[in-house]
Amino acid sequence: MESIRVSLPDGSVIEVPRETTIRDLAARLSPRLAARAILGLVDGVAHDLSYPITADAAVTIADETSPEGLDAMRHTAAHVMAQAVLRVFPGTKLAIGPTIANGFYYDFDKDGSFTPDDLVRIEAEMGRIVKEDLPIAREEIPIAEALKRLADAGEVYKTELLEDLATQGEQTVSFYRQGEFVDLCRGPHLPRTGMLRAFKLLNVAGAYWRGDEARPMLSRIYGTAFASKSQLDEHIRLLEEAARRDHRKLGKELDLFSIHEEAGAGLIFYHPKGAALRTAIEEFWRREHARRGYEYVISPHIAESTLWTISGHNEYYRENMYFLAIDEKEYILKPMNCPGHILIYKTKTHSYREMPVRYCELGTVYRYERSGVLHGLLRVRGFTQDDAHLFCTPEQLKAEITGVIDFAVFMLRSFGFNEYEIFLSTRPEKSVGSDENWERATSALREALDSHGLAYSIDPGEGVFYGPKIDIKLKDALGRLWQGPTIQVDFNLPERFDANYIGEDGEKHRAIMIHRVVLGSMERFIGCLIEQYAGAFPVWIAPVQARVLSIGEKHVNYAGEVADKLASAGFRVETDLRDEKIGYKIREAQLQKVPYMLIVGEKEMEAGAVSVRARKAGDLGSMSLAQFRERLASDVESRSCADV
Repeated sequence: MESIRVSLPDGSVIEVPRETTIRDLAARLSPRLAARAILGLVDGVAHDLSYPITADAAVTIADETSPEGLDAMRHTAAHVMAQAVLRVFPGTKLAIGPTIANGFYYDFDKDGSFTPDDLVRIEAEMGRIVKEDLPIAREEIPIAEALKRLADAGEVYKTELLEDLATQGEQTVSFYRQGEFVDLCRGPHLPRTGMLRAFKLLNVAGAYWRGDEARPMLSRIYGTAFASKSQLDEHIRLLEEAARRDHRKLGKELDLFSIHEEAGAGLIFYHPKGAALRTAIEEFWRREHARRGYEYVISPHIAESTLWTISGHNEYYRENMYFLAIDEKEYILKPMNCPGHILIYKTKTHSYREMPVRYCELGTVYRYERSGVLHGLLRVRGFTQDDAHLFCTPEQLKAEITGVIDFAVFMLRSFGFNEYEIFLSTRPEKSVGSDENWERATSALREALDSHGLAYSIDPGEGVFYGPKIDIKLKDALGRLWQGPTIQVDFNLPERFDANYIGEDGEKHRAIMIHRVVLGSMERFIGCLIEQYAGAFPVWIAPVQARVLSIGEKHVNYAGEVADKLASAGFRVETDLRDEKIGYKIREAQLQKVPYMLIVGEKEMEAGAVSVRARKAGDLGSMSLAQFRERLASDVESRSCADV
């Protein structure tokens, strides 16, 4: 029999008969490896253990500790869940069931929605399917036969998917069988259901078929699976902690913001405390921009459609924009601030001696997002960008990018985000501009990152339509990544708007434009801050930095005086003068996560002092108002992110 050469991860090469399966290869290498094997990577592509190796290849046997093995385990968990649903609720139609980060889901068309009790029943049935240890087998069949099979079974959603594959020229498709359950699927999967070790169903949500609001609403069950119960338990603990930190829940409890159905989805109303938090962030933002030579500008919220045709938004971004009819002309609610900043730049002639020109704006923009993806502060339809646009010469480009990177890192660290990941996002399919300009822009970003010695990953096709970008994703207290600063180099918009400067030679030269945000959208950043600190904000940005609590009726006036003196010094202070027990008032302040509680009674009033209680440290004892004011000023000036 003809043999082939298989390269192994340790660098060795062995010869095996052609058509040797991955399972047989694993058994030849090690019985222990064969017992743990889930799939094989053949030249980097994941395949089931039954896959025959037909040519020379590099092969890795993967178990549940590998990313590919864990993904296959979760994929199998989705199939086991679907099988359990059909056992518990016969007649349910299947849609899709992919793996996602840390888990899986499956969409079902069922009479009525799933209840929490239903999830308990489904999970119990999944346990029985695992105990049955059903072998999982793959079969390839002609697409015409597959279409008939699915149509006969009344699986309308699977049939639609298969019809799409047929139009793409697919000749055969694969199905996976475990017991009585058969599903259209690419795979790969575990060899047996009994290898599914630790899983849990999490919640139910609605999902439109294929994400189209005009299509049927399906019931989506989310679940997760891990290689061991301890890993599953840790994941559940993190989910519970994430739920405790959920910015939507805390936003309501701490009276920070609200969203109103009668006003429209995805639009944020900041309450006084939320506005105080945002104002503290914005004041710091303005100071730091002024220190770095930025000039603050303000641009209108609407503009004629012509402007957005010049910029390319009408052609490349139209589905994300809102339109208004005014005086028989089309106007657009601005989705971005950049065209406005270019118009300001062009109002006068700029010499190379003035360059770079740095404009910044806390500019509110509006973008259409489907209702199904809106999510508190994190995904909205109206938001404020901490935006800036820098106009520079080619010689200044690298230094300007480097300066923005330094600024972005400074801003993140100021708010307590010391870990982040960096991505270089390249040209998307829908884009404007020449290949030469895209390459120049991408090279400039890459060189700036390399000169900084920063580690980064390439994110193919994730640039914006007018240029590539650096994405900095910050890591929060739970290790989750959030979209933060972005830096984009743009040769295209200056060309479309004819934005120039006068060079040293006295001739016109095209300006280069850098788009950047150093926090992101204010809404998303505040949502991230809420979850990072679980609502217990650092003193310097806390909506209320101190609350004065009166012990009795005769201490009310003194409590007001204390609050007034602190407020006059620029601190954010409130009072609790209610006729309630002091212990109750303290608990209320702690629930509201106020950094400092100042308790005033007879003793404090006579001494002109306050009894200070900190959010984390507890009782700090009595101190004069001047001493406390110094302490509070130190917390604010140092911008300490440590809890008090």
